[in-house]
Amino acid sequence: IGSASTKNLCANRQGVCCAKIRGLVPRCSNSEPGLGVSRTRGCDDRFDVMKRRDVMGLVFVASTLLVDSYGAKGAGLPPEEKPRLCDASCEKELENVPMVTTESGLQYKDIKVGSGPSPPVGFQVAANYVAMVPSGQIFDSSLEKGLPYLFRVGSGQVIKGLEEGILSMKVGGKRRLYIPGPLAFPKGLTSAPGRPRVAPSSPVIFDVSLEYIPGLESDEE
Repeated sequence: IGSASTKNLCANRQGVCCAKIRGLVPRCSNSEPGLGVSRTRGCDDRFDVMKRRDVMGLVFVASTLLVDSYGAKGAGLPPEEKPRLCDASCEKELENVPMVTTESGLQYKDIKVGSGPSPPVGFQVAANYVAMVPSGQIFDSSLEKGLPYLFRVGSGQVIKGLEEGILSMKVGGKRRLYIPGPLAFPKGLTSAPGRPRVAPSSPVIFDVSLEYIPGLESDEE
């Protein structure tokens, strides 16, 4: 390059030289008389290997950082707490509540007995519910949607066990329904991401609260 700080290392008779310059990458030239082209195969091959190694190293480091970051975030997150109608103290109290079994095989325990009217067949009701598999995992819940579920009792809009259980409740009441397979989901229920699947004709548990009956006064018996 013509600088005093440059050290030229000539490798062969044809003038293959590598120049080491302060702060610069080594470059090589191999010119043959009469060809008018420069070939940089020797050092370029080494430079290409260096570049490939550097890129592979950067990719490895980046992927490691991403995995570590994801793991750290995942490890730091508390398990998701889903809203329930029956908390830990309620569960303890339910152990001493007698079980009621109906002719259909439906079983239930009253968490709280309501003071309002019971829903007549054909009326709409507004109810909150938390639906679980027998292990206690939630597969559906009106609490997560933020609104009570409206349906007409006696019209087959919900599963048989839920309908039967609500018909004998009073407004303001809460009840745990142990619904056997024939009164639950005969065809099963596909699960949302992160939720348990309900197998065909498998038992389920519903915690349900009867909020109000549209069109029916709360003081009417």
